[in-house]
Amino acid sequence: MLSRLRFPEEQSLLRKHAEPPDPDSYRGLFQHDRDRVIHSRAFRRLAGKTQVATLPNSNHSRTRLTHTIEVSQVARTVATALGLNVDLVEVLALAHDLGHPAFGHAGESALDEQMRLVGSSFDHNFHALRIVEHFERRYAAFRGLNLTFEVREGLLKHSRELDPAEPSHQEYLPHLRPTLEAQLVDGADEIAYLSADLEDAVADKFLTVSDICSAVPAFGDLHADVQAKFPSAPERRILNESQRRLMARFVRGLIEGTRAAAVSAGVDSWEDVRHLPSRIATPTDETASTMRQLRSVLSRTYYRASARISQERGYSSRLKELFQHYLKHPEALPSSSVEQLASEPLHQLVCDYIAGMTDEFLIKCHHQHLGGGEHERLEQARG
Repeated sequence: MLSRLRFPEEQSLLRKHAEPPDPDSYRGLFQHDRDRVIHSRAFRRLAGKTQVATLPNSNHSRTRLTHTIEVSQVARTVATALGLNVDLVEVLALAHDLGHPAFGHAGESALDEQMRLVGSSFDHNFHALRIVEHFERRYAAFRGLNLTFEVREGLLKHSRELDPAEPSHQEYLPHLRPTLEAQLVDGADEIAYLSADLEDAVADKFLTVSDICSAVPAFGDLHADVQAKFPSAPERRILNESQRRLMARFVRGLIEGTRAAAVSAGVDSWEDVRHLPSRIATPTDETASTMRQLRSVLSRTYYRASARISQERGYSSRLKELFQHYLKHPEALPSSSVEQLASEPLHQLVCDYIAGMTDEFLIKCHHQHLGGGEHERLEQARG
């Protein structure tokens, strides 16, 4: 459909550290990047980080890792249908959430709050870039993963525009739109989390199927059709089939909407996409409306309840308390962080260390340094 807008690998601005070509390699640049992300420690830690429902909530709720895999699946499907660079889309999807801290969005808000107290901030996209450029140390020749420019740029710009007036943004061409492949990741992310959160919200009893049918008429129609075709099927399977069909509709809407936007914009090359005043990876109006309806009902119920549970269990407060403890006792940081005190401000080292923690490890560190306290007594009382 849009193969003329496909980013050509041979146009890559390559890596910060030049690497000699491997004559025995059968992988392209972005395939190498994908494999470097998958083998990173940060990627493995996503298995222990909250997506929405704070872990452990059930045996089946999504984690950051399972969500990431689902985003990759959606992004590859859309990119393949549109004739875009599937390898570039895949690595961006796999890396897009590397910078998220423990405890989901509540954890990110708590970490940002602590950083603002010292005149800075925390953003998971910028932290993902720090991870792939600095923290991963698997290679003898360079620090970080040495990913291609297009992947590093896409990590920052897949879901936002950069400030052209900010000096630290200049390296990543803030005056240009990201590649169409990077733009697609944001839409794939939303499709993946909305359809998955629908299933998790019902499974964990934050919502009923009837609630969703009422709030999202398109889902109600799909659910009624599935019930009519499979009247003897268990409700759980009817829900799964309805959710699968809704997700397919979202994917088709993103494909069709992006194609129509590209035609309307009159773009003929990947370079034209970069110079447009706005993005063109967008769903159709009908799909966007259904997605808004689903996001709204999830926000009023599942997301709000999950945030309340996280607060009641003291997860955000534990993160804040641990942050303050490390500021007062930097010697409690791992030696690798202490060694960087001469080159990095303490609050940044504390932020980096805490942002990398899984849910379980953060709770363990809090208990180790600050004791059980009221949080553990409340959890024990709940059984």
